[in-house]
Amino acid sequence: MPSSPEPIFSDTDRRHMQAALTLAREGRFSTSPNPRVGCVVARGGQVVGQGFHIRAGEAHAEVHALRQAGELARGATAYVTLEPCSHHGRTPPCAEALVAAGVSRVVAAMSDPNPHVAGRGLALLAAAGIRTECGLLEAEARELNRGFLSRIERGRPFVRLKCAASLDGKTALSDGRSQWITNAAARADVQILRAESCAVLTGIGTVLADDPLLTVRAFPAVRPPERVVLDSRLRLPQTAKLLADASAPVLILTGETDPAKHATFARFPHVSLRAIPLLSDGLLDLNAALSALAEQGIGEVLAEAGATLAGALLRADLVDEIVLYQAPKILGTAARGLFELPENPAALAAQAHWQTVSADILDGDVKWVLRRTEAV
Repeated sequence: MPSSPEPIFSDTDRRHMQAALTLAREGRFSTSPNPRVGCVVARGGQVVGQGFHIRAGEAHAEVHALRQAGELARGATAYVTLEPCSHHGRTPPCAEALVAAGVSRVVAAMSDPNPHVAGRGLALLAAAGIRTECGLLEAEARELNRGFLSRIERGRPFVRLKCAASLDGKTALSDGRSQWITNAAARADVQILRAESCAVLTGIGTVLADDPLLTVRAFPAVRPPERVVLDSRLRLPQTAKLLADASAPVLILTGETDPAKHATFARFPHVSLRAIPLLSDGLLDLNAALSALAEQGIGEVLAEAGATLAGALLRADLVDEIVLYQAPKILGTAARGLFELPENPAALAAQAHWQTVSADILDGDVKWVLRRTEAV
């Protein structure tokens, strides 16, 4: 049986799908664990409806766009950045809404790998006589939803490692002092990274040394990312700031299984604990930790950690992207480095290859973004 020909998309198609992707990006601070989705309903070059998914449990992008289009949706084309859903979740199926609205064509940027959908949305539309096409600006759509895709396809979140260092690659003086290596513009940019993430991950060493809050302070109305602490022996002090601050949930991943020790955290309603297997060296199994986060719907993780955890994540080949804020300062040989890694990292070089995605100047500091070539 011959294969179906590849769809041919017009410049108008591309313009409308690009607009849908721009809309989808508006939900990057609020949609998780759902994907970021935008929709444009058009009649030729005229846009008659548009919308994006704002928050899990609320109307999807297609519903917003169809409401705006009204009767003009009949016979129109719907451009959606992700295959319309076909199942009843917290909202009705978008594929059925498109059928009921009478659209004549649906163009999806990509199919949905979610097992609840996985081609069934497009099949439902086709069975109703609607012309369906898929694959327009797919790479851009995948990039927008890399966390959602990583969680579904790999069973673990997309991990972005945030680092701040001097010109000579140092993160703190030899006595541990590090405030502030980077400038205010760089620190403000980190707030955006946090707001985009489902969770902010750190290690117990960082908590004991710096007592951070790990909250999003620049976007008070945004869905707060979960604060995750890797604490193999459950050493987190009851006086820690992130326990006192209940503005965002806290998850402690620990190898400690003693119910009595777990019970000491019961007085903090925003805190939960989960036991994770330990490796032979007594450290937490990082693969198991990330799998546990994926099971909870966490797709994008921002790791803000010291050299020990940062190095461990790199050695375990679990970092997908590095964001390095580099200040034009020199701290000297005795200062602390970015990562704790073996002296000969030849084996590590074989595991992951890095490429520079961008380099931006933030009021004098440089923001480097590096991506694994095999990342989502």
